[in-house]
Amino acid sequence: MIDRAGLAEFVRQRRELLQPEDVGLPRGQRRRTSGLRREEVAVLCHMSTDYYARLEQERGPQPSEQMIASIAQGLHLSLDERDHLFRLAGHTPPARGSDSEHISPGMLRILDRLQDTPAEIVTELGETLRQTPLGIALTGDTTRHTGPARSIGYRWFTDPAERERYAPEDHPFLSRMFVSGLREVTTRRGPDSRAAHYADLLLAECEEFRTLWHTHEVGVRPREVKRFRHPEVGAMELNCQTLLDPEQSHLLLVYTATPGSESYEKLQLLSVVSTEMLR
Repeated sequence: MIDRAGLAEFVRQRRELLQPEDVGLPRGQRRRTSGLRREEVAVLCHMSTDYYARLEQERGPQPSEQMIASIAQGLHLSLDERDHLFRLAGHTPPARGSDSEHISPGMLRILDRLQDTPAEIVTELGETLRQTPLGIALTGDTTRHTGPARSIGYRWFTDPAERERYAPEDHPFLSRMFVSGLREVTTRRGPDSRAAHYADLLLAECEEFRTLWHTHEVGVRPREVKRFRHPEVGAMELNCQTLLDPEQSHLLLVYTATPGSESYEKLQLLSVVSTEMLR
């Protein structure tokens, strides 16, 4: 059963421990609140301020597992803290490991400091969990997909629009890379894994995937330089740096351009376009 008093006290204390700079927010000059304001946490948790306030006031309905997961992520909780929050709310904590979509606080802190850089956090299957605003401007909002389409590898073989943002001459290599990566994850996670399910779907749906799958190629790694074709600023060559969270099998991808290059100038232009779109 839900422990309303324990839940209220826990989320209130965690809110008061978080500082604006911890989550990529400006502190401002007139801040009197200890930690974050309720409305700031509500935005981070993708819920209304009233809904969040009622939790701290021991009121309202029992929050769903989805709501609790959003609160755990918004409050930058560790896995142990997330599990504690689920139990306070009367739910069984989600599984840990490769299938977990809870981003570690450390990874989130890094992402929060990259608001002027294209960056994203993805699972080992290429499912986007979080993007910076400039990351959305570069590749579109890839968190909006549902089901198998959340995986870029699945979309690559089933949605022609997915290939439009990448240089055509790189398409054969990227096809090999996605198949190689999915085969490795399928072998690592086993026949009952989500990776194996995606592979079965693609084997049934796509001839190109079937042909490449039967070559049993592994070890095809992403190239450091990725060539994009952006609909507004044109061709760009961006370096991609990767940070791995081994416990969660999450990857932080950060895209940069060589200073002084044409791609660097286009990335600056994309930043302006992104800012104007958010206004």
